[in-house]
Amino acid sequence: MGKNEGSPGREQTVDEAVRDYIDAIPAAHRPLFDRLHRLILAAYPDAAVVLSYKMPTYKVGRSRLCLGAWKHGVSIYGQQGRDGGFTARHPELRTSTGTIRLRPQEAAGIPDEELSDLVRSALGSPSGAEPAG
Repeated sequence: MGKNEGSPGREQTVDEAVRDYIDAIPAAHRPLFDRLHRLILAAYPDAAVVLSYKMPTYKVGRSRLCLGAWKHGVSIYGQQGRDGGFTARHPELRTSTGTIRLRPQEAAGIPDEELSDLVRSALGSPSGAEPAG
């Protein structure tokens, strides 16, 4: 098992298969993946991070959010209409299947707070608890 940063002063345990996936992400897309990973774990430091559908999946209660690297960037799966209005503001990033595809140059113009709102909308709050942050 590997360790990865969640919120400041706290370490998140990451499954070895997830660590291998992350380590294999091309250098051009790794900063974007790391940014999303950091934002998810900052909001949900106790999220389980496992490999599901061959990509890192963040589990909070019964909710799931997957991040997958692809040749042009990072895709976000699993928000199933729970995106806090993100795709309404950025319709060009949504595919016909509901996936959000972020290229590094597009993501650079999206503030962390907006991406965090997407994460919180997608993962909700387990057992009525508020996410960290």
